[in-house]
Amino acid sequence: MGIQNDIVKFNVGGRIFQTTATTLANAGRDSFFGSLFDDNWDLRPQQHQEFFIDRNPDCFAVLLDLLRTGDLCIPPNVPERLLYKEAMFYGLINHVRTAKLGPFDGNRLKLSKSVTGRAPGDGTAIRAGPDGGCCVAHGSMVHVFDWMLEEHPPLNLDYQRVNDIGWVNAENVLISACERLGRGDGGMGLFSSYTGDLRYKFNVFHDNQIKSYTAGALSFSPDCKIFASCKGRSNEYGIGVWDQVTGKQIDFFYESPGWSLGEADKLQWLNGTNCLLVATLFPRKDNCYISLLDFRQKTMVWSWSDIGAPLTVGEKRVRDAIAMEECNSVCVVNEYEDLGFIDLRINGGSVRWSSRSRLMKGKMPDEPCYPKLALHNGQLFSSMNDCISVFCGPDWVLTSRLRRSYGGSICDFSIGGDRLFALHSEDNVFDIWETPPTSVI
Repeated sequence: MGIQNDIVKFNVGGRIFQTTATTLANAGRDSFFGSLFDDNWDLRPQQHQEFFIDRNPDCFAVLLDLLRTGDLCIPPNVPERLLYKEAMFYGLINHVRTAKLGPFDGNRLKLSKSVTGRAPGDGTAIRAGPDGGCCVAHGSMVHVFDWMLEEHPPLNLDYQRVNDIGWVNAENVLISACERLGRGDGGMGLFSSYTGDLRYKFNVFHDNQIKSYTAGALSFSPDCKIFASCKGRSNEYGIGVWDQVTGKQIDFFYESPGWSLGEADKLQWLNGTNCLLVATLFPRKDNCYISLLDFRQKTMVWSWSDIGAPLTVGEKRVRDAIAMEECNSVCVVNEYEDLGFIDLRINGGSVRWSSRSRLMKGKMPDEPCYPKLALHNGQLFSSMNDCISVFCGPDWVLTSRLRRSYGGSICDFSIGGDRLFALHSEDNVFDIWETPPTSVI
């Protein structure tokens, strides 16, 4: 970098600002200010002594101080939404997010905001986006919100019901949906998260023919593959695989007799083993099936089922499952938020249950929501009724609970973009939980 004590002058909306090239370099190469420098980070020569920018000067002052100090101080006369839009114009939205949110920590989360949905009926799924936004499924509609929690045009497959949602990236959302009887539609569609336009529809081929199907749970791998549970009318029961770039089907793992893959509730790609966790859970099926699929060898390398379990332990029905590769185990949860662990090194082993919430027994609400699990940054999260529990440490000790006073039971939650989103079932509302930045003394 060249000499960066050069004074740079800006005229922003009629107000004059002066700063140094060093301060502007903190914005990064991909920002508005990065274009002022050459490849060696020297200021490009200009014919004029100052740059004129026809933007809001109050927001510019806040963003300039952010580049100077790393701290975000928003005065009362600057609306946050306007500041965020100006930050996007200058390419500084990630700087704002970093200053506004601390590193994600389930034990330090604070309720930031609650958003009431505009769609009729209950929400069914919520998924956090990579940039801090989210999308919420209501029936056949998906409502998309950006990081500022402004709603974009909704996504509509015009199908019977949305089963799952997945963010391919900040610009594209994948939706899986039920086949509508008599129409021959259903399956999966790729949509623009900004405009709501359908960009691509994913087909299933069986015997060299395109088949209508119901797509369920979704998952993604780092090498740009899309996995989806598929249920067709004839023999297309299993897990389909598509190329994320071309949209073409590249593989299909057919379910074997006596097992369940096509109606899976959850898929999870495991980077360490290059396998896919597939979980079909009660009450979708009378029994629970959890397996690891290796698509390289087209084999089921590990499996567990509760078939044959004594009827007297009905309260131990598995409601959700998540693989924990570092622990060589699969964590499961029942309707009382008891956590169980299954050893991945033993095929068909038993569940080691750990009773943590026995006080919940007998106090279930009239319309309970089944618990959900998530693993993030070494912390385990489990939803139960109207709260989310956080477990930490090698023994997964309960360390905190997230709860607010209204909204009803939590039917789904998701973590991403340094936020936790919790969708409530009764009032069609979702909460945003954030980790406040660490105070600098």
